[in-house]
Amino acid sequence: MGKVKNIIIIGGGAASFFFAANAAVLYPNIRFTILEKGKKVLSKVLVSGGGRCNVTHACFDPQHLIEYYPRGGKELLGAFYHFGPSQMVEWLDGHNVKLKTEADGRMFPITDKSSTIANCLKENAIKNSVKVITGCKVVDIQQSKKQATRFIIKTLRHETFKADKIFIGTGSNPAIWKILESLGHTIIKPVPSLFTFKTKDTRLRGLAGISVPNVNIKLLGTKLITEGPLLVTHWGLSAPAILKLSAWGARHLNEKEYRFQIEIDWLPHISDKEINDWKNNHAKKQLSNYQITKLPKRLWQNFLLHLGVEPTRKWADLNKEAFQKIILLLKKSTWSINGKTTFKEEFVTAGGVDLKEVDFKTFQSKLVSDLYFAGEVLNIDALTGGFNFQAAWTGAFIASEGLLK
Repeated sequence: MGKVKNIIIIGGGAASFFFAANAAVLYPNIRFTILEKGKKVLSKVLVSGGGRCNVTHACFDPQHLIEYYPRGGKELLGAFYHFGPSQMVEWLDGHNVKLKTEADGRMFPITDKSSTIANCLKENAIKNSVKVITGCKVVDIQQSKKQATRFIIKTLRHETFKADKIFIGTGSNPAIWKILESLGHTIIKPVPSLFTFKTKDTRLRGLAGISVPNVNIKLLGTKLITEGPLLVTHWGLSAPAILKLSAWGARHLNEKEYRFQIEIDWLPHISDKEINDWKNNHAKKQLSNYQITKLPKRLWQNFLLHLGVEPTRKWADLNKEAFQKIILLLKKSTWSINGKTTFKEEFVTAGGVDLKEVDFKTFQSKLVSDLYFAGEVLNIDALTGGFNFQAAWTGAFIASEGLLK
């Protein structure tokens, strides 16, 4: 192929705009065009983080960072050393966007407005002459037989675009995955990730809104165990402990059609023996108003009533059988799950282009030269907390650098 003149970017999301903003600076003599099927661009950026945009996470060690990626962590390790959260913070700072770090490590613009990030990306693309076309749905990509043109792109509006190279940042888009399959790529079946659990267990009836700061949850029938906060909702269970389990177990839970069992340790840092010692040392205390669990009072009382134990009873009055039931409920209680609920705007998909078919030094396809990817179009997904965005920033930046290599 001769000199590169036209690069088409498919998808108007975070990865695409970040790619464009960087590539257009590196290659000012190349025409860049973004094709977005919707009426607006960067829509996911605008709604993410409750409208504040969780840009990235203050996890600056790549070895630690990849632990937040159920799929794609190993492949992203080298890429994160080249362009990770620290480089993203520097990039934004260099473009007049300051970030702040919250207690859990999530990073947001100091304005607390996602529009700050969206505007930064748009402005840096447009000022470098990137053309943006909305309402432009791509329906086909063909490799051209003519030496002068590498790709022919067709849209629903019967438009035709010629491209020397293509960047795809469409996220979880079944139509694009189908096109990529026609070009020879393998698409790993997409399944939901990051979702909450539905349960009809009466032990949680009337407790919506109650949270526990730290629990252990085991997915029965697997080796998967997660730890973290747990929230009781109107439909079941949510918060990081559940979301992490849904991400790591995404494929298994899909195969189970979201009907499965979990085991909860409500007191992961307290042993059975410590509970027994406490009982003996506080034998005259009532179960309801003074207990080792430190669980929310309503939750604890619900548990006792479910076991048929009056909360006004004293610890000394418990027989061995009743006490063992309490231990079992606190440390190894089983809960039946009968469905899932999408976790607001943080919903992501596990699945996409098979990672074996991507060169992670350039984010170029190993099967189709001059075709690049970044973001959730690939079989990469992460836990909530800014990690999915970081994978998009990283891939897009490296693709922009490797464009003419």
